[in-house]
Amino acid sequence: GSSLFAQTKNFVVSVNKPVAPIPSTMWGVFFEDINFGADGGIYAELVKNRSFEFFRPLMGWKVDQKPVEEGCILIQNRAVKNTNNPRFARVTVSNRAKGSLSLTNEGFRGMGIKEGLRYDFSMLYKMISGNVKMYVELLNARKEVIGSAEILPEAANKEWKKLAVSFNASQTEEKGSMRILFEGNGVIDLDMLSLFPGDTWKNRPGGMRTDMVQMLSDMKPGFIRFPGGCIVEGFDLSQRYQWKKTVGPVEERQLLINRWNFEFQHRPAPDYFQTFGLGFFEYFQLCSDIGAEPLPILNCGMACQFNSGEVVPLDQLQPYIDDALDLIEFANGDVTTQWGKLRAEMGHPQPFNLKMLGVGNENWGPQYLERFKAFQKQLHAKYPNIKLVASSGTDPDGDRFSLLNTELRKLNVDFVDEHYYRPPQFFFSGINRYDNYPRNGSKVFAGEYASHTAGTTGPVKNSWLAALSEAAFLTGLERNAEVVQMASYAPLFAHYDGWQWAPDLIWVNNLNVIGSPSYYVQKLYSTNKGTTVIPIQLDNKIIAGQDSLYATAAIDAPSKEIIIKIVNALPRQQSVTLNFEGIKKLAGTAKYTILQSDDLNRVNTIANPGAISPKETDIRITGKKPAIPLQAYSFNVIRLKYF
Repeated sequence: GSSLFAQTKNFVVSVNKPVAPIPSTMWGVFFEDINFGADGGIYAELVKNRSFEFFRPLMGWKVDQKPVEEGCILIQNRAVKNTNNPRFARVTVSNRAKGSLSLTNEGFRGMGIKEGLRYDFSMLYKMISGNVKMYVELLNARKEVIGSAEILPEAANKEWKKLAVSFNASQTEEKGSMRILFEGNGVIDLDMLSLFPGDTWKNRPGGMRTDMVQMLSDMKPGFIRFPGGCIVEGFDLSQRYQWKKTVGPVEERQLLINRWNFEFQHRPAPDYFQTFGLGFFEYFQLCSDIGAEPLPILNCGMACQFNSGEVVPLDQLQPYIDDALDLIEFANGDVTTQWGKLRAEMGHPQPFNLKMLGVGNENWGPQYLERFKAFQKQLHAKYPNIKLVASSGTDPDGDRFSLLNTELRKLNVDFVDEHYYRPPQFFFSGINRYDNYPRNGSKVFAGEYASHTAGTTGPVKNSWLAALSEAAFLTGLERNAEVVQMASYAPLFAHYDGWQWAPDLIWVNNLNVIGSPSYYVQKLYSTNKGTTVIPIQLDNKIIAGQDSLYATAAIDAPSKEIIIKIVNALPRQQSVTLNFEGIKKLAGTAKYTILQSDDLNRVNTIANPGAISPKETDIRITGKKPAIPLQAYSFNVIRLKYF
């Protein structure tokens, strides 16, 4: 038995020696509309190009007619009258029988339809002359009708009116479509042709896809960073994200091309636009729903430096700073203020309690520093309690990073946002990254992290190796909660049929949602956060890679529990003894959760979404030195009650 004893590692856990508090914001969510994350994703609208505003006005739509009549569907442009939503369709119906003229929308890579579910169709219309009857139908992939309703617009109606009708689907279909049939004799103008499932999040009309929001809610994130990412900057400044254009009535929000539409030649998405049906109000509301702090990021007067590098001159920066000041008023202002009043009109009179704001996304260089300083000066003067997040550029090291990290800390910035898309080895070996960072002054926001495996693409990038390396790295973040106070994986969502970038935390198709192994890693951190870091040591050293073991420990004061997280990155089992100091005794059972696979290349799939997912058991505990066998390639979470 002596050889076995020699192999058992003795982990000493000092429960009575608190290291640092763990912020409630520690583990969060980074949202960007990439990979069809918003339109075609979490925003539940099923109709693509619902108001004909794409570059090609009928993209996503197909006109069928027998007999063919030239110009029976014309796209009109009333640009001067309505710059936000200039286009609409004028349909001329000449003594048509049902079925002789129709418009079919293909949805976003098809429409996900669920049997027995209610679907809500709506449209804006003007009946210019005559009398037109319409029908809306859901079709399966074989073009068979699986749900329908009649639409009866009012005759001689010269003002835009909204008409809505609901009906149920009779079949489940991942690649459905919607067809609108015209009958009768007359001319009708149509806009905002929309279809939503009846099971949106919190049953909000025009709301979000429940299963995708539920995945976020289940993570219990401390914050949600929105709306991105690179879409904040835009390819150039004309394509930047402007929050004021995303609030107010949904039909008055101005469409914008999504910069991921054309960013990657190997993954083009010519039908990728932003309708902003999911806008800043909806983001704030989502944060409020799931108990996460909102972290909006605003353009700092710089476009994407990889694309155009366009900057607004410093003497013309004020409108950008005003947008930031006004956003704080929109989120927190009294209902008597201009922007607080709009928030109330949108249905949320109470403030959203915004506490932090990001200035610029992944911007760098002296041009970023001078713009950031201008923002910081005015924001601090008017709202001294709002914490600011600043960019440290694209990489976690090098000259670009050094300049920003040094200068921003001199400015005493609240948070420096660090990004790392790196191979697994970076995450295994970078475990001590924050051990020697200054404990005072600026904190770190690990705003975009993801382990990128070599030689793979698409969903297979989200392997167990990638997730295991992240689990190891995050022990170093939690251990250093004095320095790192927020962290989020990026990107968040990807549609299997419409992605531009991989890996991603959560994969979806039109009917299913699949958490990657990386999703379960961060979820285990977030739902087992604890309130205070405590030391866990092997031979008087932090456990950061000895025999490929990585560990961190915390106490959760409200539940009087010790939470231990251990990664075993070896291909064989290892045994450890947990030696607890500074407590009277432990409860007789502990909650043990393991995330494990012997196959480092394994991924979660639609066919097997839980291939790598947490398994929970209760384990018996005897004495104050329980022995724990750690399986090969495993991430382990142990929760023990103490007295």
